[in-house]
Amino acid sequence: MENWLTAPWDVLLKTAATAIAVFIIIVVYARITGLRTFAKMSSFDFAATIAIGSILASVIMGTDTSIMKAAVALATILVFKQVYTSIKLKSDAFENLAENSPILLMDGSTILYDNLKQTNVSESDLIAKLREANVIRMSQVMAVVLETTGDISVLHQEGDEAIDDILLSGVQR
Repeated sequence: MENWLTAPWDVLLKTAATAIAVFIIIVVYARITGLRTFAKMSSFDFAATIAIGSILASVIMGTDTSIMKAAVALATILVFKQVYTSIKLKSDAFENLAENSPILLMDGSTILYDNLKQTNVSESDLIAKLREANVIRMSQVMAVVLETTGDISVLHQEGDEAIDDILLSGVQR
């Protein structure tokens, strides 16, 4: 019988064997579907990665979920992700409908408070990201963007260089 500290050897061995089998399945699927399988480039990618993690945890820690059921669930998510990505690449209208747009949080050294409010990013979170990016003067900041993944990108520099327009294409102002 299991308790919060120990488990029988047969349960531990089954857990280890299941973890190895599921890991092998994931490696095979990642090789088939490509390098972007676990990339966090969009909110959809992020959601798919969380769903995959949930399936893995369920099959490894659960006693009533088969490896085959997990393999089918993982394959379904990965195929759906491939189809979704293909449609998104072929249709700008679908991409605009399905994906969030990045949004500008700072334009130069000016904090865009309306955009912070719209995205639920606090000024203290923004300032923390500036520190994380090694910004030592607000005048260094050229732009701060909340990406579609939820990451915050800080574009900064020393001197008078301008940002190439392509780096801010698609960013809501």
